[in-house]
Amino acid sequence: MKELYDIKISDISETLLLTLYSHAIESKSKEPIIHDPEAVRIVEQLNKELLISKNRLHRNLANGKTKKSLAVHISIRAKKYDEYVKEFLRKAPNGIVVNIGCGLDTRFYRIDNKKVNFYDLDFPEVIEIKKKFISENDRYHFISSSVLDYDWILNLKKHEGPFIFLAEGVFMYLNKDEVKSLVLKLQSQLPGCELVCEVVNDIWLSKPLKGLVNFKMQKELKLGQGVTYNFGMRDSNEMEKWNSGIKLIDDWSYFDASEKKLGFMKIFKYFQLLRKTQWTVHYKLN
Repeated sequence: MKELYDIKISDISETLLLTLYSHAIESKSKEPIIHDPEAVRIVEQLNKELLISKNRLHRNLANGKTKKSLAVHISIRAKKYDEYVKEFLRKAPNGIVVNIGCGLDTRFYRIDNKKVNFYDLDFPEVIEIKKKFISENDRYHFISSSVLDYDWILNLKKHEGPFIFLAEGVFMYLNKDEVKSLVLKLQSQLPGCELVCEVVNDIWLSKPLKGLVNFKMQKELKLGQGVTYNFGMRDSNEMEKWNSGIKLIDDWSYFDASEKKLGFMKIFKYFQLLRKTQWTVHYKLN
């Protein structure tokens, strides 16, 4: 457990800082991939605490010691997830968006069409921190809950829908049974909803390779020991096998983005094993 504003959060929840700082760093860069002024504002406030933190990750972030490639990749992902939401809202302007494992993400402000009902969902301790920087309003709501405590779904049933659920950088930290249970619960309780979620290739869950992943996250990025991958897939249509009503709409990889800041890595889209190291799948849960 780590402390942020005297609130204890888990090692996995602490990854929210990498996402937030990546958005802020990229927003202030030349030809930014993403424009996220709210992230910049929150980072400026957070720096006051993180600069004096005993945690090395906190101090590194506050001092601007973040890998540029990480900020680029996270910002490319955020931009694409924003596009998923905007496309959804073009078809359903009054639709319901649920951001699972939201952390300190400020997506609502980036996609707000003045009609959407938007829910940010995360652990109570994370929402407690979020409330220090952002306020709810009549269309923007916080849900303080583990995603696996399904009572939170009852909050959504007052809406007719349609619904889209986003799980950006979440499912890989759960185990397969938890992910499957959640997906089937969404399908049964809110049939017809859409799910956009990030997954990793399960080849990285094998012992030798998982050790490399853990080393990168814990030694290079200075994340806690609790941050490790537990769920992966090999093919984008794998979730379709869980229920006949689950239908793959499309998939997307970082390397599909026509972003010049990717540099030579843009060629990875032509090699399926590299393209699907970590990628996004988009389903309809009929």
